[in-house]
Amino acid sequence: MGFPAIRRSSGKRTFTIKLSLQVKLILSFVIVIFIPVILFSWYTLNQESANSIKELTVNNGKVLAVERTNVENNVELMKWTAQLALSSREMNSYLQVQQRQNAVDVLHIKNDVVNSFQYFLFNNPRIANVRLFTDNPYVNEIWPVILRESRIEDKPWHDEVMKQNGLPWWDILKDDDVLADSPSELSLNEPIMTYLQEFKYPDYTTHNGILEISMTLSNFFTRTFSSVQDKDSQLIVVSRSGQVFSLRSSSVFKQQCAEELINRLKLTSNTDQETVQFKVNGQSYLAIQSYIPSIGAHLVNMVSLASTMEGIHDSRVRYIALVLLLLAFLVLLSYSMQAMILRRLKALRESMEQVRSGNFDVELPPITGTDEVGELSFHYHNLILKINELIQEQAARQAAGKEAELRALKNQIDSHFLYNTLENVKMLAEIEGQYLISDIMTSLGGMMRYSMEWKRDHVMLKDEIQQVLHYVSVMNIRYDGRLDLRLSVEPECLKQESLKMSLQPALENAIKHGMSRMHSSDGNLVITISAVRRVEDCIIEISDNGCGIPEEKLGLLNRMLRMEESAYQDARQLLVHKKNHDSNGIGLRNVDQRLVMSYGKEYGIRIESQEGSYTRIIMTLPYRSWEGETDIYD
Repeated sequence: MGFPAIRRSSGKRTFTIKLSLQVKLILSFVIVIFIPVILFSWYTLNQESANSIKELTVNNGKVLAVERTNVENNVELMKWTAQLALSSREMNSYLQVQQRQNAVDVLHIKNDVVNSFQYFLFNNPRIANVRLFTDNPYVNEIWPVILRESRIEDKPWHDEVMKQNGLPWWDILKDDDVLADSPSELSLNEPIMTYLQEFKYPDYTTHNGILEISMTLSNFFTRTFSSVQDKDSQLIVVSRSGQVFSLRSSSVFKQQCAEELINRLKLTSNTDQETVQFKVNGQSYLAIQSYIPSIGAHLVNMVSLASTMEGIHDSRVRYIALVLLLLAFLVLLSYSMQAMILRRLKALRESMEQVRSGNFDVELPPITGTDEVGELSFHYHNLILKINELIQEQAARQAAGKEAELRALKNQIDSHFLYNTLENVKMLAEIEGQYLISDIMTSLGGMMRYSMEWKRDHVMLKDEIQQVLHYVSVMNIRYDGRLDLRLSVEPECLKQESLKMSLQPALENAIKHGMSRMHSSDGNLVITISAVRRVEDCIIEISDNGCGIPEEKLGLLNRMLRMEESAYQDARQLLVHKKNHDSNGIGLRNVDQRLVMSYGKEYGIRIESQEGSYTRIIMTLPYRSWEGETDIYD
């Protein structure tokens, strides 16, 4: 930033500081209230307009989608009719005759074949005509179904149909464009949607004729030509030749005709809906278009935005009037409040000047009220009264802190002293030949080092296993070697990430309850620890051959693992009343809660047991290879 900019910034700051509080309040009112209100009103009005257009677009898009579904259904109907017409064996046999038919044969074809053909194909009233134009000279015309192809050879669409080589050709035509001066039983007097397809002899190469299936446009585009319409929208059909078809009496075309509106719109070949908003002679329109490739036509929903824009304009007028009234009220309220606020602040300022001079016994003026000024006066008065007391309390805190520091230094335990002492006892035991005591000291030292040096919450599974090996070694002294710990751990699970001290509570439960009611013949308690990987999980099982758990108590123990604290305490009391003081599962509950906090609710502990047979604790962890520091036994 250059010096001129710095000088300008300093000048503005100095000018602001020199302003009186009343002027600052007025400026803050303009900045904090007036400008945000204007911006909010502008945003709200624009958002309301956008929502109105969006809602209009969604509703008319649904209308277009419904009409497109109707068209697709009619396309399938006409295709199905064409398949039925071309699959009639008797009709095909007559169209492929190779000799001239006598009157009896023609009469038979007329009464039996053609009539049943018409009845079968005209069972849907939406089908207007089904005609077969053939160039076979031996076939007699039977109106209105079987006709000479020469009648349509001069039609502009005849060559297009022949180019399709047997594929269907769709087009929107006037009735006389299909067959002029025909003694048809039905005169449609309106445009029709025609399905035209060349059919051939059984050799699939020789031309036989052209099939024509027609449906009036009002039946094909049912919603477009329906008399029940939204007055602000109208569907328009544009053929591949650019002809425009719609309900001309619609109010949408009062200002501009359908052709003029379509000319302002760029038609695309996108089958998805596209929305365009444009103006013609000051009038706003919304066009939602979709291309139907099966019939080569565009379907456009033209929406007049006149009434919508009028509604948006009325909403804006009401919004502006409401904002102006609100601003006028806020201005009057602000001016009325300034005098009272400034008067009380002036009294408070005079009192502060006395305090600044060193007079802490100043008597404050009677400033009442529960607003910010009243609260400021109240707290300021309390602050003056508490200054000396706070100074004394701070001195007392410093003295207490020193005393606590000295007490902590006196009570500090040197863990290395304990390790060295155990190591000395171990060496003395080895010197005296007491190798059992030496082994116990080794295990006890390992347990103490593992449990006391808690630098991290996660360790490798092999560290946990080493810890329980030490624990079982120590406990075997108490139980005369009757504890048999067996391991079945997959190699890839040795480096599995595990919570520290998560296995020992399970071992403690197994030993405490298993040994108390031992039922095996040799009196030994076999504890098995297994770990396997299952897809993305690691399953650890601690099982014993102890007395097992009754089914009722097993269910309660499993529920207690995830109970709320209040419910858990009630459950513990229930177990105490049943004289099971040592069977409350608090150690397993703590491990389960740690697992849930670390990995999520889908992981944790589950207890399985069969009374008189076994107890198994299943611990589920996400499979994670340990990536922390080297384990403490390396």
